[in-house]
Amino acid sequence: MRPTLPSLHTLAAAIDRDRDAVIAGLTLPWNSGVVEGHVSRIKMLNRQMLGRAGLQLLRERVLLA
Repeated sequence: MRPTLPSLHTLAAAIDRDRDAVIAGLTLPWNSGVVEGHVSRIKMLNRQMLGRAGLQLLRERVLLA
C-alpha cells in the first residue's frame, strides 16, 4: 500500500495551474532579487517598531533608511 501525500498533491496541482509562471521563473534571466531585498528591509523595520506606531512612522523610516 502506497502512502498518500495530500500536501504534495496540493503543491503539484498549484505548480500545474501556474505552469507558465514556473517555466518563466526557471528559464528567464531576470529575477526580483532587488525588490525582495527592499520588501525584507521594510518588514524588518516594521518588526522593529512592534506595532507601536502607525503607517506614517513606518513611511518616514523607510524613506530615511
